[in-house]
Amino acid sequence: MYQTYSTKEKIKQIFVMLIPILITQFGMFSMVFFNTIMSGKYNSSDLAGVAIGSSIWNPIFTGLSGILLAVSPIAAQRFGEKKGREVSSILTHGIYLAVMIAVLVIILGFFLLNPLLTVMNLPGSVHETAHGYLVGLSYGIMPLFIFNVLRSFIYALGKTRVVMYILLLSLPVNLFLNYVLIFGNWGFPELGGAGAGYATSVTYYLIAGMTAAVIIKQQPFSQFVGLEHFKEFSGEKVKEILKIGVPMGLSIFFETSMFAVVTILISKFNITTIAAYQSALNIVSFLYMIPISISMAQTVLVGFEVGAGRYKDAKAYSWLGIYLAVIIAIVAGLLVVLFRYDVAALYSNEPAVIALTGQFLIYALFFMISDAIQVTALAALRGYKDVNISFIITLIAYWLICLPVGYLLAHFTPLGAPGYWIGLTTGLLAAGISLSWRLIHIQKRRYNEKLAKVV
Repeated sequence: MYQTYSTKEKIKQIFVMLIPILITQFGMFSMVFFNTIMSGKYNSSDLAGVAIGSSIWNPIFTGLSGILLAVSPIAAQRFGEKKGREVSSILTHGIYLAVMIAVLVIILGFFLLNPLLTVMNLPGSVHETAHGYLVGLSYGIMPLFIFNVLRSFIYALGKTRVVMYILLLSLPVNLFLNYVLIFGNWGFPELGGAGAGYATSVTYYLIAGMTAAVIIKQQPFSQFVGLEHFKEFSGEKVKEILKIGVPMGLSIFFETSMFAVVTILISKFNITTIAAYQSALNIVSFLYMIPISISMAQTVLVGFEVGAGRYKDAKAYSWLGIYLAVIIAIVAGLLVVLFRYDVAALYSNEPAVIALTGQFLIYALFFMISDAIQVTALAALRGYKDVNISFIITLIAYWLICLPVGYLLAHFTPLGAPGYWIGLTTGLLAAGISLSWRLIHIQKRRYNEKLAKVV
């Protein structure tokens, strides 16, 4: 990363960071994409099982990895302040934290997974697939969380292409493993949807190993890595990551768990509705990788400028990210609505599922615009390390607006299941407006503080 002096330079800097992050995010999402599509081609029951399994795992993973993503804004600010030793310390303690969180998740999963699936009262085949899928995924939790720390560290230094190359190399392996383990090809066991979980876990080991090797051997990363740093465990450093990371993680958790709850509520409908909703959500989530990638670049760039004391540049990056995300959401949303049935056909061979998926996707345009605003405004606030109020805003928007509105529309109006999409859009829009207001407030406060120092 480097200091920029004009809007043109800033846009160029955003895209230099954004494109590799975007390809990386598409790579990460492609694993879920392969899981869903190939399970759907196996049969609808396995698609529903993978959907339920994903709806349980995604809030846990994204919420906890959100804690670890705090490594990015903290390290970016230290990098902007030219404090190399503290960058090393943040990386080391992020890895320690990743291991501790992974162990905790595995222990809790061992005791709670079966009771949770039993309470959901799923059809037998769906229950079995969801359980097998989650057990398969559990083997890859440790390398996945460590990879997220390593990736956040790499992003903090502005070197986003490295992770992109690693993900691109790993995708063919993931696709091959899905193919052989789901369908039992080439002498491998036929595991159905559960095979997708095992395929993904093996891939996580691969990407974590390759990322670690690059960091240890290549500059500028290797200067921040050394065994001596692992001998200096500090509770204060862990607390620093948790202080920023816990509100970040909770905000992400409340968003993803909201979608998970909607999936669970829709599971009370028939298998066709479950499969159609999951397919539509998968399509929108795939396109969501664009604003989430912009937000990752945003957090690092804003954090770097804040660390260097250049608040005017930090403000410019904040709003450029929001404008860019909204423009892309409008274009992508219109394309999804226009070609909704063609896209839906990628997920299923069953006409009923395709028709219902197309119906869900009619609401995609407004949903995507609202989501783009809230995710990029939230990311800019993280760059300022302003996370506590953001957490409260997202909690209210997701759980006191999205879910109640969606539930009322789905169960007390003729809309049925599509009512949940309107509820989700309403809550996300409320979050976007509130977070944008908070961002304006923080930027004014930082500007006034700088003026006061000058005086």
